[in-house]
Amino acid sequence: MPIGPRNRKNSPKVPPILRAVLEIGFIIFLFYSNLLMGEFTRSGQGQAKGLLWALGDIFTKTNLLIAVILALVGYLIIEFFRRRL
Repeated sequence: MPIGPRNRKNSPKVPPILRAVLEIGFIIFLFYSNLLMGEFTRSGQGQAKGLLWALGDIFTKTNLLIAVILALVGYLIIEFFRRRL
C-alpha cells in the first residue's frame, strides 16, 4: 500500500447533507468550547462555582440561537471558498 494521500477515486464519498451537518456541528462545538473556556479564564466564575454551574451558564436558548446562526453563516462562507478555489 503506497504511503501518501489516498486516491480520491477510491475513497468513499460523504453525502453533502452529512458533510454539512458534521461541519456545522463542529462549528457549534467550537463555539461552546470557547464559551466554556471563557467561564474558567476570563470571568473566573467557573473556577469559583464549578463545572456544572459553568455548563448551565453557557447552555442557554440565546447562546444556542447564536451558535446555530453563526455556524450556518460559517458553513456558507467555507462552502463559498471551497467552490471558488
